[in-house]
Amino acid sequence: MNSNLVFKNARLVLPGAVVEGSLSVADGRIQALDGGATAVPQAIDLEGDYLLPGLVEIHTDNFERHLMPRPKVQWAPAPALLAHDAEVAAAGITTVFDALGVGEADPESLRGSAWHKVLETIDACAAQGLLRADHHLHVRCELPAPNTIELFAPFHDHPRLGLISLMDHTPGQRQWEDIEQARIYFTGKKGWSQEKFERQVQHSATLQSQYAAPHRAYFVQYCRTHGIALASHDDTTVAHVEQAHAEGAAMSEFPTTLAAARAAHARGLLTVMGGPNVVRGGSHSGNVAAAELARQGLLDILSSDYVPGSLLSAALRLEEDGILGLPQAVATITRNPARACGMADRGELAPGLRADLVRVRLATLPGGQRQAVVRGVWREGQRVL
Repeated sequence: MNSNLVFKNARLVLPGAVVEGSLSVADGRIQALDGGATAVPQAIDLEGDYLLPGLVEIHTDNFERHLMPRPKVQWAPAPALLAHDAEVAAAGITTVFDALGVGEADPESLRGSAWHKVLETIDACAAQGLLRADHHLHVRCELPAPNTIELFAPFHDHPRLGLISLMDHTPGQRQWEDIEQARIYFTGKKGWSQEKFERQVQHSATLQSQYAAPHRAYFVQYCRTHGIALASHDDTTVAHVEQAHAEGAAMSEFPTTLAAARAAHARGLLTVMGGPNVVRGGSHSGNVAAAELARQGLLDILSSDYVPGSLLSAALRLEEDGILGLPQAVATITRNPARACGMADRGELAPGLRADLVRVRLATLPGGQRQAVVRGVWREGQRVL
């Protein structure tokens, strides 16, 4: 299939400006950008729509949601992967780091299960050209779980592994510093009784004291020796950030307080926040708002987290609210996450980079609200949506 294309009448979202013009693609790479019109007869007319770099998603639980659509209901890996892939592509995501959690005491849970078949499925579907997006792996390691290192085994030396994050969801600290927020979550979403919640809080503290420190040391060393990007998770205090910085972390994912975000910025860690946090106007866990970090220049990367469509919606919301300019907002979902994971070949509209492209129209809904609508997606010059 020919990957030589020309787009005209586009609003090109460049790193520092939005320019009306045309863009040409040759052999899967961006060949040239032109601020004027083009006379190429076969050029694709974007009719004034925006042309963005393909979105880069580094932390999404969406694949896990398809693998286990209900508690203890596991879905077959192939249909789960294909549904997840179609969903992220429809959201304009051309590069996705599938966030897969390892470590859970309950063997019937997804994160307490083996991942061999899932990884085999990703590789097989990619080899047959069945996937729209470029899939990579982000392994989320639950440090207090006894089986975390054991369940990490199939990811060891896997060529798709590009990011590891260190998690500790022990109630009473980090994301669940407010124990009542943890109670609402586990009794509501997980269906735990009050008695089970109290038992688990005590048991979690015991597991944390036994396993968290040695498991953390293991994964920090793994990232150092294998050249894998490392992220901390749910940093709450300055001490959390200082520890992550000393360990070589490149990112602070979802810091829960303004103090932690400021500490990360001061030490050169990129701050990752959730798109749903921006769209909803705040954190579902009662933590710091992503928009507030953006206002203070502390937001570097947006993640769709648990809603793929929130990635583009969140960037638009930041622009609409006057917090970031459109090029800066788009950078949080394209260039910045790509660079954070060592991908210098994508994330911008620039000659020589991959022709990962998203056509977006801003529609006005009956209530006057603007909605970003993805109308076309190309990966390396090939249309995938």
